[in-house]
Amino acid sequence: MKKISYSKDVDALLIELSNDAIAYAENEGDVILHYSQDDKLILVEILDFRRLVSTETISELLTA
Repeated sequence: MKKISYSKDVDALLIELSNDAIAYAENEGDVILHYSQDDKLILVEILDFRRLVSTETISELLTA
């Protein structure tokens, strides 16, 4: 499953790459990478997303 969503409450873009369970995460500055037990990338969080894109782009994400 691949799913992209925007969390307005925490201002983060969430990119889900798999339904597998998350075992651990690594913080890479404004990006948090979540991995499964066998080191498969499960979820990517891009923090402070409003700083990176226009208001119009965020509006499109919220209505999609």
